[in-house]
Amino acid sequence: MAISTTPYKGTRDFYPEDFRVRQYIFDTWVKTCLQFGYEQYDASIVESLELYQAKTSEEIVSEQTYAFEDRGGRAVTLRPEMTPTVSRMIAARRQELAYPVRWFSIPNVWRYERPQRGRLREHWQLNVDVFGIDNSSADYEVIALADAIMQAFGAKREMYTIRLNSRKLINYIMADYLQLDEAEATTIIRLIDRKDKIEYAEFSALVSASISPSQREEHATDEKLLELLSITSLDQLPSDIAQHQSVQTLRDLVQLLSSQGITNVQFDLSLMRGFMYYTDVVFEMIDTNPVNNRSMFGGGRYDGLVG
Repeated sequence: MAISTTPYKGTRDFYPEDFRVRQYIFDTWVKTCLQFGYEQYDASIVESLELYQAKTSEEIVSEQTYAFEDRGGRAVTLRPEMTPTVSRMIAARRQELAYPVRWFSIPNVWRYERPQRGRLREHWQLNVDVFGIDNSSADYEVIALADAIMQAFGAKREMYTIRLNSRKLINYIMADYLQLDEAEATTIIRLIDRKDKIEYAEFSALVSASISPSQREEHATDEKLLELLSITSLDQLPSDIAQHQSVQTLRDLVQLLSSQGITNVQFDLSLMRGFMYYTDVVFEMIDTNPVNNRSMFGGGRYDGLVG
């Protein structure tokens, strides 16, 4: 039987000419992170499955992990992301570290999903984390670093938009403004997270189906939610939402970024970021080129994950 010369589905080989390009990207990441005072770390690609069952999204664990039982009967997985790993590492030495801790890594991670343009099963990504800062200066710092990386690659700010949202704000809207119960809110958040992947008519129908008939009839909850999702500015928020502290946090962050020349920032209430461990500000870098008008990368605050 002839042995195939093609790599495993969803992975790629890096011949010298490809490796040079990859190394240029990595070198640019490293240089920028070091300029911001971050230190590089790494960890094993194999992790306990239990860590990800406890700390990441259900979709990733149940559908996208390369999980298996090792020869010792232990449930393990190839890491699908790095945040639970770095949280575990910080927790292991939390009494010894000098805070704030600024770390970065370039791990290769694995997701068992359908390979598609720009998204394979094995990929490398830059992870940047800061621990020990309890105010929005940490959010500003990470977003400013992300912007600096784009600049280091020669991008102009009109080539990308930084979209912002707050999970605190979303939680307030779901529970207090729309008065949805926890199960309804969780379903709606997951729907919104994949809103751009389905037709609007299907999305609105799924939203309505996820809300109890009494909520729809008495409070027009589905219509209120769809109206909110069309908002593109913090100034457009209804007054009873605009008074929430999370909105002021976003305003302060936008002002801080603007004072440093980072003005390509846009509020996006539909920005969810799929990981349930996010607790406050989330962001994504969006390519404005119509050929590739989608998210390139993003992040967010996850208070409490290490604890």
